This record gives sequence, structure tokens and C-alpha cells, in this order.
Amino acid sequence: AVRAQDIDGVVAHHTDDIVMFDVPPPVEVRGIKAYRETWPPFFEWQKRASGTFEIAALDVAAGAEVAFATALLRCGSKDDLAKDPSPQLRLTIGLRKVAGRWAIAHEHHSFPAT
Repeated sequence: AVRAQDIDGVVAHHTDDIVMFDVPPPVEVRGIKAYRETWPPFFEWQKRASGTFEIAALDVAAGAEVAFATALLRCGSKDDLAKDPSPQLRLTIGLRKVAGRWAIAHEHHSFPAT
């Protein structure tokens, strides 16, 4: 389990060349160092807004060496989710087998346009 602000725990299952497309800027994050740098602001938001990040639905398709997962998440402050608890954040994750273990090579987060 990942403890609050456990960045090492978060990145432990990611490839060194991860590519992430996230909701807040920057538009594109490349490499594990840049990916690590995105987590302190998220942890700060989570603490400040009593934010939550909860998987509502998850589908996985896996081959021998690559896989992808798609998910719908509830992501927001507790106040926002009390008003509307429906999942709104979309997540797609691409994985590769590295040294016999699954590692996240790509993440894409998005909210529907309003």
C-alpha cells in the first residue's frame, strides 16, 4: 500500500521512460524524474482539499509483454464529491513487462470537456 506522500512507492512500478499526459500542466511529462516531480503538488492538493482518488470501474487487457487498463475514477474534494459522486476522471494506463514484472510505461488522465 502507498502511504501519503510516498513518492518512492508511487514510482516503484513505473518504467524509467514513462510518458504521462495529465490534467494539470504540463501537457506532457517524460521520464521518471519528471514524473516524480508531479506528485508533490498532487499530495498538497489532496491534503488541502481533502481530495480523494477512487477507482469506480476498471478493465484490463493483457498480452504476453504489453497490457493496457482503462478506468473511470472519482477524483475531487470531499465537498465536490458529496454534490456529485459520479465518476468523471478517465484513466488509461499502458504497461510493459520489464524483467518479468509489469511496469507502467504510459498514463493518460482526462476529464470530459464541458
